[in-house]
Amino acid sequence: MTEIPTPRPAGGPAPGGPDTIVLVHGFWVTPRSWEHWKTHYEAKGYRVLAPGYPGFEVEVEALNADPTVIAELTLETITTHLEAVVRELEKPPILIGHSAGGALVQLLLDRGHGAVGVVLNSAPTEGVRVLPLSQLRSTFVAFRNPANRHRAVGLSPEQWHYAFTNTFSDEESRALYERYHVPASGRILWDSVLANFMPGPQDAAVDYENPDRPPLLFISGSEDHIMPPSVQRSNARHYDAALVTEVEEYPGYAHLLPAQEGWQAIADHALEWAVAHTLPQPQAAGRQ
Repeated sequence: MTEIPTPRPAGGPAPGGPDTIVLVHGFWVTPRSWEHWKTHYEAKGYRVLAPGYPGFEVEVEALNADPTVIAELTLETITTHLEAVVRELEKPPILIGHSAGGALVQLLLDRGHGAVGVVLNSAPTEGVRVLPLSQLRSTFVAFRNPANRHRAVGLSPEQWHYAFTNTFSDEESRALYERYHVPASGRILWDSVLANFMPGPQDAAVDYENPDRPPLLFISGSEDHIMPPSVQRSNARHYDAALVTEVEEYPGYAHLLPAQEGWQAIADHALEWAVAHTLPQPQAAGRQ
């Protein structure tokens, strides 16, 4: 396992390197879940974007009151939206994704966007068939009723605590639930699971042998229930050995790693790794 690194002083974008960081959130949360990372990286001199999914321009409270837009989401719609955000940038950015945002970052990198990627407790891309029992328990709420495939599916505070914040106190878990939680798209959750058992390319498919894919770091929390370390390791092993693909595991961290005590040191390390592994390249128009 990886020891938590010591935070480094603020530096700033390296000359000629990426000057923008794009933070991609996962399911059951919104861009608000990146609030501390955004200000942390901005204080280091970076431009930081935390784009929401289509329809997520409103706040958490509004999405909980009317989750219709969530139920209508597809993975391809989200990916296309994020591609449009990245295309507007003058230089390829550093891409950092959490949970489902990690799978989205992998899709963006595969399509020619971004200078480098870091994913935290990432959801898997197509072909990663590891299904730990804790993951099944964490997501069972979406699959216990087939009708949920056409709904926005929320978590109860207890389900949130098991899936996202199992190493947090009950009080902190409940506070984070009230601040960050929104329902997730049942359609995407169902399609993501079925993708590993249906023939043909799916929305979460990447070319694991794509020679142009930038370097990618998987950061995994040892206590994550919904995306355990075995999922990260399997996902990384699918990539061609010639590609820079690394996995680091941090002891004691749950799924909601970006909000857990000590996140600043991990955020600093993620940025340092990204800067060190950035490959100079022009902004790609995206693979067709």
